[in-house]
Parts: sequence; structure tokens; C-alpha cells
Amino acid sequence: MQFRLFCISATGDAEGEAALNAFLRSHRAVAVQRELVRTSASTYWCFCVEYIDGPHGTSATKPDSRRRVDYKERLSEADFALFVQLRELRKTMAADEAIPVYAICTNEQLAAMAEGRASSISELKAIDGLGDAKTEKYGAAFLDAISRAPPRQSQEEKPDAPSRKPD
Repeated sequence: MQFRLFCISATGDAEGEAALNAFLRSHRAVAVQRELVRTSASTYWCFCVEYIDGPHGTSATKPDSRRRVDYKERLSEADFALFVQLRELRKTMAADEAIPVYAICTNEQLAAMAEGRASSISELKAIDGLGDAKTEKYGAAFLDAISRAPPRQSQEEKPDAPSRKPD
């Protein structure tokens, strides 16, 4: 992690502001702290920018190897329908708490819930990244949504599948 300091006059410093904004656009800022400093000669803002080398949105230490996952392709039709319901539930819970959706759980965790059709807190805890705190807080709502989902149709139950006669 590296640091860079910017001092900008409190009465206005277009050049200093432009330099700070340009730096923030071209680097991945991890944290920005600001402090109003008053001396006998002047008053100015001091910004301490903690950043990672590399352009905004990337990391020099870890290449972005993640690719977008198309869950509609990855999941069965029934599992994808449940995934969509779980995503809407997560969105509602996040809005109620004024937190980002990923703070509740990731899409990957929702897909695991939909595929596994978890029916207990212990099954939710088996999903990577869902521990005691998250399952205690959100588990009941997810389990309720999963229990209300229509069951998967097996190949034999599909209307277009040929019916098997008992021997």
C-alpha cells in the first residue's frame, strides 16, 4: 500500500483540486482521509490517499481473472427461477438495512442455495462464506423462500417426456 498527500487551499485551488481528482481517477484508492489544517498564515485541506498501484478498478498485485457468470446458462430453469427469487429477496433485505447486496451474500452463494435447495441452517452454513452470523441473521428468510419454490421436474415428470408403463 502506498500513500500520497495533497494540500488544497480552503479558499479554492483549482489546480490542486484538478491534481487530486486526476490522481483519484487514475489510481485504485483504498481510503481517503481529510483534515482541515489552520495555521497563522493559511487554512487548507490535507488529503491522505492510500492506494494500490495500477489503474482504477484493477490491482497490480492480483490480476482480475474473474469473469461474469451467466447463471441462466449454468443453472437449470427451475434453479434459475429460484435464484432470481433469492436475488430479489437479498435486494430487499439490503435496501431495508441500507447496505450493499454483496454484504448479505454473493451471487455464487445464491446459486449454491438454489442448486442445493438448502432446507436447514446447517445446510446453509455448508455454503462457502455463509457462517454463523449471516445464517443467523438471514438464514430463515432464505430457507422460507427456498421452501416455497416449486419443486424441480425430473425428466420423467416433464409433460413432453414419454411416459413409462410399469412392468
